[in-house]
Amino acid sequence: MTFKDYIQIRERSEHLCSHLETEDFVIQAAEEVSPAKWHLAHTSWFFETFVLKPYLPDYKEFHPDFSFFFNSYYNAVGARTVRNQRGLMTRPTTKEVFDYRAYIDQQMKMVIERDLTAGVEETILLGLNHEQQHQELLLTDLKYNLWLNPLLPAVVNIKEYPKQDERGWVKVKEAIYEIGHEGKGFCYDNECARHKVYLEDFEIASQLVSNKEYLDFVNAGGYEKPDYWHSDGWAWVQQEGVTTPLYWLLEDEAAYYYTLDGKKELDLDAPLAHVSFYEAAAYAEWAGCRLPTEAEWEVGSKKFSWGERWEWTNSAYLPYPRYQKAPGAIGEYNGKFMINQMVLRGASVATSPGHSRSTYRNFFHPQYQWQFTGIRLCKK
Repeated sequence: MTFKDYIQIRERSEHLCSHLETEDFVIQAAEEVSPAKWHLAHTSWFFETFVLKPYLPDYKEFHPDFSFFFNSYYNAVGARTVRNQRGLMTRPTTKEVFDYRAYIDQQMKMVIERDLTAGVEETILLGLNHEQQHQELLLTDLKYNLWLNPLLPAVVNIKEYPKQDERGWVKVKEAIYEIGHEGKGFCYDNECARHKVYLEDFEIASQLVSNKEYLDFVNAGGYEKPDYWHSDGWAWVQQEGVTTPLYWLLEDEAAYYYTLDGKKELDLDAPLAHVSFYEAAAYAEWAGCRLPTEAEWEVGSKKFSWGERWEWTNSAYLPYPRYQKAPGAIGEYNGKFMINQMVLRGASVATSPGHSRSTYRNFFHPQYQWQFTGIRLCKK
């Protein structure tokens, strides 16, 4: 690893914020999203906490309170700001956060230019992948935060709604397959250990469900008929008053959606985005299909293109056989979330280049819509 490798990823985080005004960095519209300023600081806190403090002799903290401000969920590290109050922190200022990042980069340069042990290099690599995760979260959180602004401001164009080919079906034969990470490249611990699964014959869609197809579901009264919904999903629809995917704006005879590049006319041919697992499962039921399991998705992914949307699967987020959780605070990264969440596969238009792979396991609670989530159908 070189410092150039490190700083390229770090600079991308700041580039994603280059069109923001100072006020944009602070807002937090819901507990599950975070301010842009917090993302920039938290990713720096990760390197300070897990690399600089343990491995750099005589390291001096940039600020003694930053660990409290910018720890996310690591109980082993200590107390932290309540999650839904991150947007209340006008201090430290955005400028101080950028100063913090510069200080961390300066210190990390000294570490990286030394002879790194395997353990230190592994932790730095984890930190860089962690930063790439937060680059995606920064974009998706920013979109949600700005969505609540009546101006529906345009800040960046990440080409959220790409074109896709007409859908076909990929046939996969009954067999015993292996899934999970293999090889020497980076992976998260939840992608291990590689193991065998038995799959019956199935077919999986070569393309994602489009906006037009989902609009047909909306117009057919899909949100008004409990027959298609899980019990929890129907309760969620009723309680939250959900009638469309997040960011859709149905006005008279016209359909629009909000993007990070402002309000746009709904592209009917583009892949659907911003639906919850509940919505994905209901649509699949309405369409006479189902969602794939994560094993079916991984096996089938060798035969179709993916990467435009995080794709809901019908698999609960659970450990693989022989899963080994890392000791200490790093072990909190994935393992403690293996309950009450569903697995998503693939990547999205907001995912950092080169960050995903076919074995990558993302996970969210079934009611969340704010990520670039889509639907790939499966049958048989």
